[in-house]
Amino acid sequence: MSLSPIILFVYNRPWHTQQTVEALQKNELAAESDLFIFADGPKSDASEECLANISKIRNYIHDIDGFKSITIEESPENKGLANSVIAGVTKIINQFGKVIVVEDDIVTHPFFLRFMNEALETYNHNKNIYTIGGTSINIEIPPSYSYDVFIAPRVESWGWATWKDRWSTANWDISSYPIIKNPTKKRIKQICKGGDDFWPMLKSQMKGTVDSWAVRWQYNMIENDGMCLFPTNSFISNIGFDSTGTNCGAGSVPLRPIYNGNKSFNYTFVKDIAPNRQIIKNIQDYYRSHSTSFPHIIYNKTKHILFKVLRFFK
Repeated sequence: MSLSPIILFVYNRPWHTQQTVEALQKNELAAESDLFIFADGPKSDASEECLANISKIRNYIHDIDGFKSITIEESPENKGLANSVIAGVTKIINQFGKVIVVEDDIVTHPFFLRFMNEALETYNHNKNIYTIGGTSINIEIPPSYSYDVFIAPRVESWGWATWKDRWSTANWDISSYPIIKNPTKKRIKQICKGGDDFWPMLKSQMKGTVDSWAVRWQYNMIENDGMCLFPTNSFISNIGFDSTGTNCGAGSVPLRPIYNGNKSFNYTFVKDIAPNRQIIKNIQDYYRSHSTSFPHIIYNKTKHILFKVLRFFK
């Protein structure tokens, strides 16, 4: 099996970055994998604290070891997360044909790289599968569903992987999307197969209130009738829900239980996998009840404000 390169995107969170790197170093295939680190630069109005953190990050990443090779690219100016991911993934995937991607707040299970590489190998020729996620929201898996993986029309963007031929189909210019020009009910229903919250997110991207590569990647996947492959158990934890990250406020998102195998990897991949209607319905129900309901929005905003107040008085 040819191992995929790993891409890590970092910016100004030293503690988060260290947790992410240390977890990756503990992965079974780390020493055999090439690591590419893209470090974003400071904004024009960056605070002294931000500049200091960026400096800490850059000092830290130059001392990393434990991988087959480490390549670092430091941007002199701030590209923003979306532009960094699009440019960085495109560069490396054009060279290697596939990538595994993590951001600086993702703590991986020791078998995360094993899962991703085996999934990339198994589903390389299944053009219906556009991307692979390292986790899933904590939906109920039907007792009758006996497989270790499932597919759904919803992108997972925290720890993920894909192939060059899928990535190259993406159109990042949202203004050219047919649904933006003509948002009919039929089109909106079609792109919201993975959750009713997607149309509001797409509109926010268009307005510029959100800058997300994942929203556009999701749209392109749906337009090409693609699916994301998910594990029934999580191989990552997200430590970024503390108001320090891009597009993440305070709080948390419940994920499927962490994979409990620490000594041996025993995951079964189904080559001819088909979507399970009940699982997709459970995903749709989750986002309908959690992401778009008024009480949930108020709850998240309140937690975000309280978190900022508590940090101020520390």
